[in-house]
Order: sequence, then C-alpha cells, then structure tokens
Amino acid sequence: MPIVQQLAESCSTAQACHALDLPRSTYYRWRVPPTPPIVRAKPPRSLTAYEEQEVLALLRSTSYADLAPEAVVAALLDQGQYLCSPRTMYRILSKHGEVQERRRQLRHPDYTKPELLAQAPNQIWSWDITRLRGPAKWSYFYLYVILDIFSRRVVGWMVAPSESASLAKRFIQETCDKEQVDPETLTIHSDRGVPMTSILVAQLLALLGVTKSLNRPYTSNDNPYSESQFKTMKYRPEFPDRFDSERAAISFCESFFRWYNTEHRHSGIAMLTPDDVHRGLAKDRIAARQTVLTMVYDKNPERFVRGMPVHHALPKAVWINRPAPDAMEIAQ
Repeated sequence: MPIVQQLAESCSTAQACHALDLPRSTYYRWRVPPTPPIVRAKPPRSLTAYEEQEVLALLRSTSYADLAPEAVVAALLDQGQYLCSPRTMYRILSKHGEVQERRRQLRHPDYTKPELLAQAPNQIWSWDITRLRGPAKWSYFYLYVILDIFSRRVVGWMVAPSESASLAKRFIQETCDKEQVDPETLTIHSDRGVPMTSILVAQLLALLGVTKSLNRPYTSNDNPYSESQFKTMKYRPEFPDRFDSERAAISFCESFFRWYNTEHRHSGIAMLTPDDVHRGLAKDRIAARQTVLTMVYDKNPERFVRGMPVHHALPKAVWINRPAPDAMEIAQ
C-alpha cells in the first residue's frame, strides 16, 4: 500500500486507488491497525484446571461414557454429588472435541459392491421372493422367481403359502436340475432375505458348485433385474388386486410367465423374447429382421434420410454393477 500513499501526495486518494484498480475500502483497512484480540479474564466462579480434568475423566469413564451430560448430572445427584451443570460439561467436552453421539453405536461392516458379468445364458441368475395379496387382509401368497440376467428368461418360479429356507432349497434344486447346470459355471445373486442367507440354501449351493452372491444391505439397486421383472408383472392390466386362492395365483403366474418368456419383446435384449435369447435363436431372429429392413430400404431408399436402417445388436455382456471404466482398465 505504500505506492498508494506516494500517489496520494500528488493527487487524491480516490484517484490513486482508481489508477491502481484498488478499492478504497481496502486501502483504508490497511491504514487502520488491526484490533488486538480481547483477552477475557477467567471468571472466578469457573472450574479450575484440576476440576475440569476430574469432570472429563468422569465423562470418559465406563459408567458414564454412554450417557448425555443431563443424565450424568442426574445420576450424580442420586449419589449425593454435584460437579457442575450439564452446560459446563458440554463446554468441557467441546473443548476436547468430544461433543458427538456418546452412546455406543452398531458398526456395520463395509460390504463389497457385487460386480457380476454374464456373457451367455446360465452364467448369472438373479432370484427373489415377492408377496401376492391373498383373499383377506394380511393374507399373502409368496412367489419365488429365478431370472437369467443375460436372456431375461424366467428359468424357474413357484407359488407357496409361506417364505422359508426349505422351500427355497427345493426350488433352487429343481431349477438347476431342469436347466442342467454344470458345477462351477453358475452364480446365483439375491438380496439378504432370510431364505437367501439361510444355511440350508448355502449348503445346497456349495453341493451344486454354484457361487452365491448377495446384495449390500438396503441396496435394492444391487438386484435390478428381479426388481424390474416384478414391476413388469404387477403393472400388467390383468394383475389382480387380490388372489382368491393359491390355485388362482398359480393360474395367473402360468399365463404371465408363458407370455413373459415367449411373447414379451424385451427392450434390454434388442426387442427379442427371452426364449429367443436363452435358446440361442437371437442371431437368426436379428438376421431375419435385418433382411426385412434391407428389402424395405432397397424399395424406398428416399424414406430413410440416415441411410440403411440397422437393427439393434444383442448386448454381448450384461452386468450387475458394471465397474467404472478406470477400474476396468486397472484390472486389465
């Protein structure tokens, strides 16, 4: 700021600041010496350093570490003691950076995000259980569904009156037998429901040579394919508000899953049906559609301003939680 003072000798302070593109307020603040901090005397009624340490040690003790200061004061009063007010205890804790949740908290482990890749049918299955409302309030039937995430085909389903590990074990066993799954080739992914995490299911999967994969807790996005399939079912116009009986639920599911596997053209698999992809017919179906598009283009090319229409290709890989590109490069 001395240069401003030098210029101000030959012109005004405002002109000097304008020439240097400097706010006058900045110059005036520089001229005024900083105000020294106010040192307040310690009140005579405040606790001594020894008493503060005594209170801090008490608050850190096993007996009082889980209690709020108000509760500590009340407990001491019941014992005929009084050290200081709750507000003073808070000030002492704040001084030492210990004003936080004092109760012992449950510490959840860090769960690894599942990252699963399917490049063909019967590599990754996703399974889940949903409730179907029964004829009366609070009555339910339980729908077990296993979905192949590559083909989107429902490879197995079952309606049962309850949700249990023994039923889940039988259901998975029958589905694996029906699909003739070879050991060490399949991963089954699910959320952390009781049947999914049961010892019976874990023992069965180990016996079959099937890898078990689980969601992170409270993370439904880790199982998107089953969630999406249930939404497709429950948003169908013919889906009833309640099912009169278990037989009615089974009848509906027979019709729905027949449609879903053989007629439903799925946007995630190039608008093919799950059966087409699961049975290895996708290449022929896409080639036949491309032939039609080519014929139409040859007949009226002027209608296609962007050139020859090309049918969407079937995805070569399907992920649950695809890794970030940087992470994939590092892994490679």
